[in-house]
Amino acid sequence: MDSVGFDLDLTLADTRAGIAAVYDELSVRLGVHIDSAAVVARLGPPLEWELANWLPAAEIPAAADTYRALYPSIAVPLTTLMPGAREAVEAVRRAGGRVTVVTGKNTNDAVTTVEFLGLEVDEVAGSVFGAEKGPALAAFGAAAYVGDHVADIEAARAGGVVSVAVATGGYPAGDLRDYGADVILGDLTEFAEWFDGWRTPAAVV
Repeated sequence: MDSVGFDLDLTLADTRAGIAAVYDELSVRLGVHIDSAAVVARLGPPLEWELANWLPAAEIPAAADTYRALYPSIAVPLTTLMPGAREAVEAVRRAGGRVTVVTGKNTNDAVTTVEFLGLEVDEVAGSVFGAEKGPALAAFGAAAYVGDHVADIEAARAGGVVSVAVATGGYPAGDLRDYGADVILGDLTEFAEWFDGWRTPAAVV
């Protein structure tokens, strides 16, 4: 029960500045207004869903390709760790557990981001959102999934794992609780203590 899945954006990684910078550049290149502040206030859903707020459907695939081409050089260098992220991953590894990152971000950019941040994880599964994350969590053998979005609670349910919600994204603790998260943390600085206490009973049985 020691293996844990983590969401990436606003759970492990603060990608807001980088994503805003990519959208600002995309806006210039396409000649279309995109409010990057509004975009980063609702991070979580797939890129194509967000682009649909700004572009006609026919233009979304090409815009998504441009965004992904810009992401590694613009967004990744501006990405930082969320508070407690490194310590949370280390707590799992210290207990002999494995760590997977399961994210809506495409796998290439997710891997690049994780490597840039120096996080030691065993697997990265990208381009899945909400309940679509469930099979990846189940296949990995995760016992818990940590995320900031209500869709991450759906992911945990779909994977049959404990839902650990962190109030570091667009949803306050009360909303995450109302949506049915099993555990609520203010941020990942609280994760290690929770994790150690959670796994101890099983270790003694």
